[in-house]
Amino acid sequence: MSLDMEFIIPLLTIISIDIILGGDNAIVVALACRNLPTNIRNKAIFLGIGLAIVARITLTILAVSLLTIPFLMAIGGALLLYISYHLLTDMEDDRAVQGKTTVIAAIKTIIIADIVMGFDNVLAVAGAAHGNKTLVIIGLLVSVPIIIWGSKIILYAIERFPIIIYIGAGILAYTATKMIIHEPMFSALFSHHPVISVLLQITAIIAVILLGWLSNYFKKRTFEIKL
Repeated sequence: MSLDMEFIIPLLTIISIDIILGGDNAIVVALACRNLPTNIRNKAIFLGIGLAIVARITLTILAVSLLTIPFLMAIGGALLLYISYHLLTDMEDDRAVQGKTTVIAAIKTIIIADIVMGFDNVLAVAGAAHGNKTLVIIGLLVSVPIIIWGSKIILYAIERFPIIIYIGAGILAYTATKMIIHEPMFSALFSHHPVISVLLQITAIIAVILLGWLSNYFKKRTFEIKL
C-alpha cells in the first residue's frame, strides 16, 4: 500500500501540474490552428500536440542540465513574446493555401511554443517525479486530452468572439514575462524590485496586443485600398 501511494501521489501531482500549465498550451494550439479548414484542423491539433508531448518528455528528462545554461529562460521568454505577436498578426484566412503547408506551419508553431514554455515548468514536473521517468511520461500523456479538448473549446469561442484572439495573445505574453522574471541571472533584480516585474508584465502585454492590433489594422486598410 505504501509503495502504491509513493507512486500514485507523485503521479497525481504531475497530472495536476500538467493540467494547470496546459491552459497556455491549449491557447497556442487554438491560435495556431484557427485559420485551418475544418477538415484538416483535427490533424494539425493531434499531430502538433503529439510531437510537442514527445519534445516535453525529452525536455523534462534533460531539465536539470538544460536549465543550467545562462539566460536560457530569458531567451525562451523573448521567443515566446515573438510567438504571441506572430499568432496575433497571423489573421489571414487564406483558404487557397495548400492544406499540407498550412498544417506543417501550425504544427511547427505548436511544437516551438510548447518547447519554449516547457522551460518554465519542467523543473516542477521533474521535482515531483523524483527522477522517475515513467511518472513523467504517464503524467504528460494524461494531460493530452485536456489540451486537445481545451484547444477545441477555445477555437469554438474564437469563431464566435474574435476578441478572444487578443486575450489569448495577452496570456501568452504574460507567460513570456514570467519566464524572463524567473531567469536565474536576473533573480537579484526582480526579487529586490517587484515593481519592475509588474511593470515588465504590464508593458509586455500592452505592447503585444497594441502592436498586433495596429499591424492587423494597417493590413486590413492596405487590403481594402487594393480592392
